[in-house]
Amino acid sequence: MTQIPRAPLILGLAGLIPFVWGAITVLLPDLAMWTVGTIGPRFAGPYVMLFYGAVILSFMSGILWGFASKTTGPQAATGYALSVIPALWAFFMTGGGPTSSGLNLIFGFAGLLVLDWQFSRWGLAPEWWMPLRLLLTAVVVACLVIGVFF
Repeated sequence: MTQIPRAPLILGLAGLIPFVWGAITVLLPDLAMWTVGTIGPRFAGPYVMLFYGAVILSFMSGILWGFASKTTGPQAATGYALSVIPALWAFFMTGGGPTSSGLNLIFGFAGLLVLDWQFSRWGLAPEWWMPLRLLLTAVVVACLVIGVFF
């Protein structure tokens, strides 16, 4: 397994904070009430995970677009087309309520992992990309599961 460089690892783990916080506030209602009263309802429970999840899927579209730019011809066209799927998924599949939006984000992050794998298979992502993406996706999906089912 290729070691993940320190900066992407630290930034990736920091990017999990809204998901983890959202999951914790689902499991601890008193903390959720404190959060709502202190910084607002958008930062508690499933809502922080849903909003941030849509943002991150869109961000990941940009990452994949960057990978696609490293190639040419039909592979580039395919890469660009695939790269917009996570952002479009977030746009069209969230907003129908916390349960359906949460489930759709779970499917969106699972689908993103497939796209990550494909770009990695094409040699467009760094060698450490998949270990990082597997770790981050596992935590994101676990947090979203808590938001949907608890």
